[in-house]
This record gives sequence, structure tokens and C-alpha cells, in this order.
Amino acid sequence: MTIVVQRVYSAAADTDGYRVLLDRLWPRGLKKTDVAYDLWAKDLAPSNELRKWFGHDPALWDEFQRRYAAELDQHVEHWQPLAERSRKETVVLLFGARDETHNNAVALKAYLERWLRTHHAR
Repeated sequence: MTIVVQRVYSAAADTDGYRVLLDRLWPRGLKKTDVAYDLWAKDLAPSNELRKWFGHDPALWDEFQRRYAAELDQHVEHWQPLAERSRKETVVLLFGARDETHNNAVALKAYLERWLRTHHAR
């Protein structure tokens, strides 16, 4: 299983695998033709309310992860195919935030990896 987190502003490599943009809003300063991505998964992004509440404040990180996981729990159909895909090929989770430690891609990676550990290949 391979899930990688990468800033959308970083250059893509031929070996990246399946690239998924996770932001609800298109990243500032980029044209759609400038980004190498296979899927823009707006449905996997945190809700607007949660995104605005969090505001990338590291002090809110733990609670953000808990609330985001609760949202993801309600939409298995959006993330489970991605988790299953990561069993076969590298999945790159792309994000636009400046903070490379406290963002939805990092939180989603942890969420997916937890799920994959408890749901062995079937």
C-alpha cells in the first residue's frame, strides 16, 4: 500500500501514480492545464464549514482530524475506491495549503491507512 502526500505546486514525476487533488477550491495561481492530476475529488475535501473553522490553525489540528474523520465516515463511497486503488498502485494526495503538516491530505492519508490496516485485502 502506498499513499503519498504532495503539494499541488510541486512538479509531478512520471512515477507518481494516480494523482488526486483533494481541495474543494481550485488552487490559487494555477491553471487546470498546469496541474497533472487524474481526479479532482472535491467530495473528499472537508466541508466548507469545517475548512473555514480549521483555517489551518495547528492548535485545532487534533479536533480537525476528528471532525474530518466523522465527515469521511459518512461518505465511504467517496474514499473507499481510493483506498482500494492504493493497494495496487501509488496514490498521490495533492493539496494546495502552505502548511505541509496540518492539511486535509495529511489527515486523509492517516484515515485511509488506518482503514487499510484494519481491512486487509479481501
